[in-house]
Amino acid sequence: MRRRTCLIAAPLALLRPPAFAQAPDFWALLREGGVAVLIRHAQTEPGLGDPAGFRLDQCRTQRNLSAEGRAQARRLGEAFRRAGVRVDEVRSSAWCRCTDTAQLAFGQATVWPAINSFFRDGGGDAQTAEVWQALQGLQRPRNWVLVTHQVNITALTGEVPSMGEVLLARAQPGQPRLQVLARHAFQ
Repeated sequence: MRRRTCLIAAPLALLRPPAFAQAPDFWALLREGGVAVLIRHAQTEPGLGDPAGFRLDQCRTQRNLSAEGRAQARRLGEAFRRAGVRVDEVRSSAWCRCTDTAQLAFGQATVWPAINSFFRDGGGDAQTAEVWQALQGLQRPRNWVLVTHQVNITALTGEVPSMGEVLLARAQPGQPRLQVLARHAFQ
């Protein structure tokens, strides 16, 4: 009976992605450098956007990281440290879920208004252009980590990341969006 269970379970295990499944070149690209590491903040408490009347200077008024999100951010940072990845700059949106993700993962964060959410306000063209311009000069071996929101990453890349997902991207001259080189979801 035990053998039958193993024979049935083994193929099913192949259908589930491993906890740290990624493109084969994810870590190699990071070690090579010259990469914008776009991170959508880690998992939050349930909800969409922020409660009415939220304030950026008061975390308790915002939708914040869940316990799982805090653990997810720590796992992300630990994976970067284990892989020996160079991180030259860690910039974050002013939202607490982003600064907390950055602090838990990398132990630092500089708030950069250009990557603040524009979910409620719409638009974001000026912010996206500022980020695009800054990333034009990113050269190897430097890597920048930007902890931000889905709307910002989508505006920069055309991709829709999950919470805690990391996209590696580079600016390509003459291209309207950042080129996504690899993705990795830290579960």
